[in-house]
Amino acid sequence: MSLRINDTAPNFHAKTTRGSIDFHDWIGDGWAILFSHPKDFTPVCTTELGYMAKLEPEFTKRHTKLIGLSVDPIEDHEKWAKDIEETQGQLIKYPLIGDGDLAIAKLYGMLPADEPGGAADRTAATNATVRTVFIVGPDKKIKLMLSYPMTTGRNFDEILRVLDSLQLTSKFKVATPVNWKPGQDVIIAGSVSDADAKKLFPEGWKAPKPYLRIVHQPH
Repeated sequence: MSLRINDTAPNFHAKTTRGSIDFHDWIGDGWAILFSHPKDFTPVCTTELGYMAKLEPEFTKRHTKLIGLSVDPIEDHEKWAKDIEETQGQLIKYPLIGDGDLAIAKLYGMLPADEPGGAADRTAATNATVRTVFIVGPDKKIKLMLSYPMTTGRNFDEILRVLDSLQLTSKFKVATPVNWKPGQDVIIAGSVSDADAKKLFPEGWKAPKPYLRIVHQPH
């Protein structure tokens, strides 16, 4: 299936390294980040999973859960987690989904629905497209999809920055400009009229162009 931003994230039941879950129930009333991997015991993914373990407290502060997925069974995940702790110095506390039958990779459009076989018959190269980050909101809608090639490690600091933007703009009628970081100025959303903007932002704004209305970040 083809997924787009604002589609409902497909629900699924799965076994993870932290027990069985119903994805939507597991998300609860918070945010979630699902990030996938083409195979266990791969070098770039090893560094990524370790770094996300390091960053997990920052996501927790933002009421956001992390969950990884790899196209291999749970038993392999448990062994891989030991390697990750040894080489990256980080114990993985968030769950890792076992997707040995490729069901979730197919459900999320990372592999074709008619792709034959399971994890045992495949290599990382044949699963190269299973390297996507999904940010899912409390409404269970997909807020971001970002896919990477196998040879390029993902920038999870950027995922944290995007999450900050998404959470801010879901609360206030603003958008964040290029390279925005928390605390910097933001832009009044284009859907807000000047009349309404005066009520929302009584201190006013800078407008180098009528459509570019810049204000301090609301809190």
